[in-house]
This record gives sequence, structure tokens and C-alpha cells, in this order.
Amino acid sequence: MEKLKVAFATDDGKTFMSRHFGDAEYYYIYEIDNENTEFIKKISNTTEEEEDVHADPKKAKSIAKLLRQEQVQTLVSKIFGPNIVRIKKKFVCILIKENSIENSIEIIKNNLPIIAKEWEMGEERNFLRL
Repeated sequence: MEKLKVAFATDDGKTFMSRHFGDAEYYYIYEIDNENTEFIKKISNTTEEEEDVHADPKKAKSIAKLLRQEQVQTLVSKIFGPNIVRIKKKFVCILIKENSIENSIEIIKNNLPIIAKEWEMGEERNFLRL
């Protein structure tokens, strides 16, 4: 894996919010490799959630479709909800302690081999804590 496409869950483009990945206002897409980081685009979270449905499978499918269209491989957030069980089959999900997206990009760069190894696990992959 030479380059990794990563979606960061955010409301402001600078920090992670303190809600589930699927509740972000936006996903900031970056392409990251050992040397470079390139901002690709900002995507609005246009998914809708069923009223009174926790861990809505339709929402998980909608978010996955939205991000797969951008060839995203990795999702990064401070919090994932119960849908992580569904989402991790399609993406490497990273739970990050860091608040800043800028700082988390460096953490991603420093852990590219670990992320690549998890990606290769396919549907059997687990989420990572970095």
C-alpha cells in the first residue's frame, strides 16, 4: 500500500467531534503516504438516520457507499458507534486519542505498516487504537 485514502470525521475540519463517526457534519478526505499528505476534498455527511433506530444498518450502508465512491480505505474518529461491526468489514477503522486532525495525520503516517496489514485482513479486520 503506497498511498492511503483516509476519511476524518469532523465538524470544523480541524478537530474531531465527540460524537460517533456517522454523526459528523463532514468527512475530510486525505491521501497519505510516508512522505506526503494531500487534502483531497471535504464531503458533507448527507446520510439520514431512522428515528429511534440505534445502530441503523441503513445509515451504515449509506456512509459506506458515500466513502467507497471516494476510494477511502481508512476511517478515523475519536468515537465509533455500534455500526463499527458493519463498517470495519469495508474499511480500517481507527479510534484516535488525538483531538487535532493535523496531529492525527502524523500518527497515521507513523503507523502506515500496521494500517496496511489490517487492510489486508479483509472482512476479518479489527479496528485499531492509535
